[in-house]
Amino acid sequence: MLFGWWKTSLDMAMLGLEAQGVIAQRMAMFAVGGPAAQIEAQRMVTEKIMAASEAALMVASGASNSKVIRSYRRKVQANAKRLSER
Repeated sequence: MLFGWWKTSLDMAMLGLEAQGVIAQRMAMFAVGGPAAQIEAQRMVTEKIMAASEAALMVASGASNSKVIRSYRRKVQANAKRLSER
């Protein structure tokens, strides 16, 4: 695939932008504080551990970089959607 690197690069760039949006939403929530912020902080840590474990398993089983990046993007997009519904 001649332009596979281009799609992977675009996915990486989009992952970075989407992640920044989620970080901004979380920081705003943390600034307000309260029980919802505490729950979100705990959820964030748990999700990061799970995502890193899943990525490690994917790499160990021979998954491509693109597949791992797409997996992370789906998780970040789900968080962005969930956080924006508040």
